[in-house]
Amino acid sequence: MIDNHELPIGFTMELAQHSDILNRFAALSEAQQASIVDGAREISSRNEMRDYVENMFR
Repeated sequence: MIDNHELPIGFTMELAQHSDILNRFAALSEAQQASIVDGAREISSRNEMRDYVENMFR
């Protein structure tokens, strides 16, 4: 997964709630994962993070 970068806690918690999305995220290339994590770092509310995770692959 992402080397030497901590995942935002809200992002990690939302991924834990959505195993199907977590599996798809884990299958991405490191560059694709980094791009998604960078986007997650810009999110400041729990509801926005939930929407972000639930819509990552739509």
